[in-house]
Amino acid sequence: FPIWSRNTAPFYDLLIYVASWPMARIEAWRTLLKARAIENQCYVVGVNRIGTDGNNLIYNGQSLVIDFTGKILCDAEEKDTIISTELSFENLQNFRTRFPFLSDGDSFELK
Repeated sequence: FPIWSRNTAPFYDLLIYVASWPMARIEAWRTLLKARAIENQCYVVGVNRIGTDGNNLIYNGQSLVIDFTGKILCDAEEKDTIISTELSFENLQNFRTRFPFLSDGDSFELK
């Protein structure tokens, strides 16, 4: 549901998603995180679980940090680990100045 993440004024710089995407649908997880970063011109952190649940669904991690262009900055892959990277506010602002489409979005209301 991309509308829940829609970047509206005052614009935010980072979205954080904590999820339980199973291995069977992990490519959708990765694709949707990139889409949210690009369409909202912001950094995205996606934190996904690892292990097996009570229904024998397997979760293989794939936690990511993605920049505003959809580029993966840091990828935990299938590891149970901590990842970190630096985010540049200056680079984000420069990109938004060069491609100022955020303010062109239609207004909306969630009910």
